[in-house]
Amino acid sequence: MGILIIPIGTVRPDILHDIADALRGTFKCDVELGRGMPIPHGSYNDKRKQYHSTTIVRELQFLKSGGFDRILGVVDVDLYVPGLNFVFGEADVSSGAAVISLTRLRQEFYGRHQDKGIFHIRAAKEAVHEVGHTYSLSHCPDPRCVMHFSISIRDTDIKGPGFCNRCRFKLGIYLSS
Repeated sequence: MGILIIPIGTVRPDILHDIADALRGTFKCDVELGRGMPIPHGSYNDKRKQYHSTTIVRELQFLKSGGFDRILGVVDVDLYVPGLNFVFGEADVSSGAAVISLTRLRQEFYGRHQDKGIFHIRAAKEAVHEVGHTYSLSHCPDPRCVMHFSISIRDTDIKGPGFCNRCRFKLGIYLSS
């Protein structure tokens, strides 16, 4: 059992390594960086100037191999799903595939000065959150739990890097079965 991380398009190696460390520490499994892939053709919506995350997740599910039961794509473009202005990421429970976007996790996106530390913490939280969904965890009402739904970057900043007791218990049941 393990998690394969796939960079999609151009993604800096340092952020990928920090995400891998966070996933390894949280899920206590093998985490490896896979070969990169281009952003899937047909995922870009010209009217929205964003990329459809579901299209990307569908492409990722075919890349799982070599004992990895989870796959996380990391992309540096703005993502959306119909009905929402944007998403930080998306996951599919049945396939074990997920994607996160780095774009809105940067301070610069909000007109602030670059802060690599905050950026890396946010990326780790969103990676753990989306992979948590692949383990059948739903959104949590506890604003400090990493599984809390982030409607804004403020929500991501408020939530912690780990699971609340309720989500930790659910994850433990899933991982031990």
